[in-house]
Amino acid sequence: MSAKQATLSSASALPVFNGVGASCVALPSGDWTTIAEFLFSRFPQISRGTWVARIAAGNVLDQFGCAVTLTTSYRPNSRVFYYRAVEAEGTIPFVEKIVYQDEFIVVADKPHFLPVTPSGPYVQETLLTRLRRSLGLDTLTPVHRIDRDTAGLVLFAIDPSTRDRYHALFRERKIKKVYEAIAPSESLLSFPFTYRSRIATSKTFMQMHEVEGEPNSETLIDKREVVNSQARYLLYPLTGQKHQLRLHMASRGIPISNDRIYPVIEPAHPPGDIEQYDRPLQLLAKSVEFIDPITGAAHYFKSGRSLRFSV
Repeated sequence: MSAKQATLSSASALPVFNGVGASCVALPSGDWTTIAEFLFSRFPQISRGTWVARIAAGNVLDQFGCAVTLTTSYRPNSRVFYYRAVEAEGTIPFVEKIVYQDEFIVVADKPHFLPVTPSGPYVQETLLTRLRRSLGLDTLTPVHRIDRDTAGLVLFAIDPSTRDRYHALFRERKIKKVYEAIAPSESLLSFPFTYRSRIATSKTFMQMHEVEGEPNSETLIDKREVVNSQARYLLYPLTGQKHQLRLHMASRGIPISNDRIYPVIEPAHPPGDIEQYDRPLQLLAKSVEFIDPITGAAHYFKSGRSLRFSV
């Protein structure tokens, strides 16, 4: 990795290796002597041996793109870039499908359990990393995201110069998204109905919750097929708050089947634990529809995946 003449503006200015882009961390004021000492204290969950190995491999860079060594001096108010790797990262045994690709976008059909982007214990086993490797597109970036637990369609932009045009579809609510969910059949509610609430981060780990105030989330909920005590619902989110559909369904007394977060958090399975795969969250990003802001084409994409009623 060669040095850069100017300060790097972001991690995206660095190359992608094996489908993984660089992460960035700001260096605050402090009394650390070396960058390595800062990284040891800033990320206690990562062993010193891991950082030493990353530094030795040239996978930690300063703000100029120069490789950091164990003796590189700490300079506050600058940045460090690094490439993540997870030791013994297990394989997620489900495969994504490409629904559509042109020179500007890729639409992928994501399986349950596969994260969209690297986080926590997942780096290689993410939709983004898999697609970058298989398609040879290092600039590929998700325009929106769905939960690891949710299956279905995810839109990616290829060209950084046109990426924001696709982001604008979501910001300006010019894209129609339809989700399917399996949940208890509720006879006391009148369908379809629109549910609005204000969603905020909860003190409870992993959960969001509803608070008083101006609504910042809105979902149209409709009930279709009923099988025994369960029903298939169509969900039309107008907004895109984190966990919006899961929280809205649980708040109306119809939590989505196999939801391990709402209304009550269940113990998490460790990565690679095959028992988690027996109960996929019954939530699917079923379709997206929009006018392409670059080509003007009318796009409609539909997931080939399906949900299942409990036996």
